[in-house]
Amino acid sequence: MTDTDVFHPAVFARGVPHEALRHLRDHEPVSWQAEPAVGEWPAGPGFWAITRYDDVRWVLRTPEVFSSSLGATQIRDADAEDLPFIRRMILNMDPPEHQRVRTLVTGAFTRRRLERFSAAVAERAAALLDAVVADGRCDLPAQVTDDFPLTNLAELMGVPASDRHLLLKWTNRVIGYQDDEHSGDTQVVRDVNGTPVNPRSPAMLADMFAYAGELADHKRRHPADDVMTALVEARVDGEALTDTELQMFFFLLTVAGNDTVRTALPGGVLALVEHPGEYRRLRADPGLLPSAIEEMLRWHPPVLTFRRTAAQDVTLQGVDIAAGDKVVVYHVSAHRDERRFPDPFRFDVGRTPNEHMAFGQGPHVCLGAGFARLQMRAFFTEFLTRLPEVELDGEPRRLTSNFINGLTSLPLRWAQPVYVS
Repeated sequence: MTDTDVFHPAVFARGVPHEALRHLRDHEPVSWQAEPAVGEWPAGPGFWAITRYDDVRWVLRTPEVFSSSLGATQIRDADAEDLPFIRRMILNMDPPEHQRVRTLVTGAFTRRRLERFSAAVAERAAALLDAVVADGRCDLPAQVTDDFPLTNLAELMGVPASDRHLLLKWTNRVIGYQDDEHSGDTQVVRDVNGTPVNPRSPAMLADMFAYAGELADHKRRHPADDVMTALVEARVDGEALTDTELQMFFFLLTVAGNDTVRTALPGGVLALVEHPGEYRRLRADPGLLPSAIEEMLRWHPPVLTFRRTAAQDVTLQGVDIAAGDKVVVYHVSAHRDERRFPDPFRFDVGRTPNEHMAFGQGPHVCLGAGFARLQMRAFFTEFLTRLPEVELDGEPRRLTSNFINGLTSLPLRWAQPVYVS
């Protein structure tokens, strides 16, 4: 077993352990990681960490070998009694069932529907930045980027404005449970044996699932041009999503759909600030924005890791993996793999090709990737034109998580604009 720890959430709170991950890529590309107890959470059985690009890609593209369903897709094991419910989320399905559900929901994310929101998304980005520009400083997540994707997503889904604060509460509960500050109203709940209950368990998210059911019922009675209506109306060969599948898809959109962009935006800004030459290059040539966004996603992938479970005995990089073993792919390591990316530790806004895996790979490639890119384009278009060149105004603070590559604080400052009357 390696003594290079790339499991503990506190490791990532100090910054992505790139040197440790490079050591693993070079010497132990398939390494066994222990799962010690973390705070209130008990130890786990351990897992295989996959750190090279080609291996990560292969694992994600072979669901018949590496299952999403057997143990779901988070490092921490779900409680056995929760697994049947959790497996009703598309993220935790394998083909052919996965393909059935994906076919049902794909129509909800048409280019026409997404593009219809583009003007409102751009206006929202402009308004959020205009609200801080005269101050000469801001904490970007708290004042700008936390609200931006949340409001965009709520509008896309058809969540009433009065209920949108609930999406942030549920996202923080699920994503930030390892982080004392970010977890918000989450309290440690214990079972009869005194063991903490997983905050992602159905019991702990009953309020969210109940709301999803109520929203679905409302959309059946009052259909609109939004994703939730499209989901309740979706049919393939006369078959619809079940109530549980609808609830789980609402969960996935609320958490993943929000937090992916919420994480990518400050991550992209930080990459620019830490590379002022590339920042100025992009400001001088906005035509580089499409490739710059892809480089931001490579440099600061919103998701650090994803878990699979070996469905059969398999050998990878000379290491025998037994059926039933946990296997965790490290996107954040694959994106710095010298075997795939020339000079991977150089941030290059013009990098091409750039075959990162920030939105996944294989059958589970992200359905919302188009909407995420639309939001990033809108935000950075406004960021590059409405603010002068920004710099750090303090130390960034990272989310304590081995799953989400989050920034909970990014203090920035800039020269205040001079207005001429």
